[in-house]
Amino acid sequence: MQIAPNTVASLAYVLTNIQGNTLDQADAQHPFVYLHGSHSIIPGLDNALNGKQAGDTLEVTIPPEQAYGLKDDSLMQQVPRSMFAGVEEEHIIPGAEFHAQTNGGMQTIVISAVDGDTITIDGNHPLAGQTLHFDVTVLEVRAATKDELSHGHAHGPGGHHHH
Repeated sequence: MQIAPNTVASLAYVLTNIQGNTLDQADAQHPFVYLHGSHSIIPGLDNALNGKQAGDTLEVTIPPEQAYGLKDDSLMQQVPRSMFAGVEEEHIIPGAEFHAQTNGGMQTIVISAVDGDTITIDGNHPLAGQTLHFDVTVLEVRAATKDELSHGHAHGPGGHHHH
């Protein structure tokens, strides 16, 4: 069976940046499972996997525009340290991630700089602006179940349990 809309694919992959550093990976024991065509993975990878089948391997390099987008400077802002009231001092450092409630829902922000009482935060996805390289092995492809299609995502072994 080929990967197509309304199929569920299980993948093993290694994700690296253009410097060759491993950013993420999944193996056959803990595969990445997704519903194809559900916008649950970046467009460049979704397109590259179309038509592939179990046993196929591929290497794909995806520009930022087909991954997590370009860095948006408007998502970077300087805020007063008082915005972090209640956060322990040792957690207010560059690279620290926080979840913030925004108009668009829950968003991850990262502290990019600390200058006295001025904290620079970045609301871009951590991989925004990066060219990504995937080395992928397709492990399994199957038809999505009716539940998966109605929920818009793949379910793990033994079905899906909403809490």
